[in-house]
Amino acid sequence: MTGTTGLHLRKSAPFERVQVKLSVATSHQMENCLLVVAMIKSPSMPRLATSSFDKTVRVWDADSTSYSLRTFTGHSASVMSLDFHPNQDDLICSCDGDGEIRYWNIKNGSCARVFKGGTAQMRFQPRHGRYLAAAAENVVSILDVETQACRHSLQGHTKPIHSVCWDPSGEFLASVSEDSVRVWTLGSGNEGECVHELSCNGNKFHSCSLELWNMSENKTMTLSAHDGLIAALAVSTVSGLVASASHDKIVKLWK
Repeated sequence: MTGTTGLHLRKSAPFERVQVKLSVATSHQMENCLLVVAMIKSPSMPRLATSSFDKTVRVWDADSTSYSLRTFTGHSASVMSLDFHPNQDDLICSCDGDGEIRYWNIKNGSCARVFKGGTAQMRFQPRHGRYLAAAAENVVSILDVETQACRHSLQGHTKPIHSVCWDPSGEFLASVSEDSVRVWTLGSGNEGECVHELSCNGNKFHSCSLELWNMSENKTMTLSAHDGLIAALAVSTVSGLVASASHDKIVKLWK
């Protein structure tokens, strides 16, 4: 099935898969083929958000991706990361390569707030949504969502941070750089505390496959998911959908 924006959807076994292909006529494209940089699934609603090197943020209906519900413009650089607020269904946040963070109101399509913060990735604290973790260079800043004040500065990485992730309780935060993973607890101090650290030996690899892990049964299944490097994953705890975004310009939803 092909929509008016050039999106191609198809399903296949053994997993139900909805494939969203960004082709010549698709929304995240101007004159040249631009990569989808980030993708996130709403924790409470059937919505999917994507960002691209075209400096836009787009919100989609995950059940009907023939066109985007909203297109947000205003960033002056490529949008590197985005996230839905866990409690406010109409609030989405994005950050670009120049360190600008924007809050967007999905309901009325407006930009609610602009401030400086992360350049690589940012994530709302789960459940409460009180804090926003924003990574820039080798530091993670824990920002107050309401005031944008920096409550904690997590320092210790020696190389730029590529990714941050909260645990489901919102009490611990993991940060990932080129050569290490650090797990933090915020506590009462301004700098936080690193409670675990994992360092690698410098070896690197790129993966185009997706490994599904059933933790209750301790079973895994590896799928040849994409023709390019998988750049992002998102999981919905409500619907059970897993979304994968790749440098092959395709977003796939797995169930």
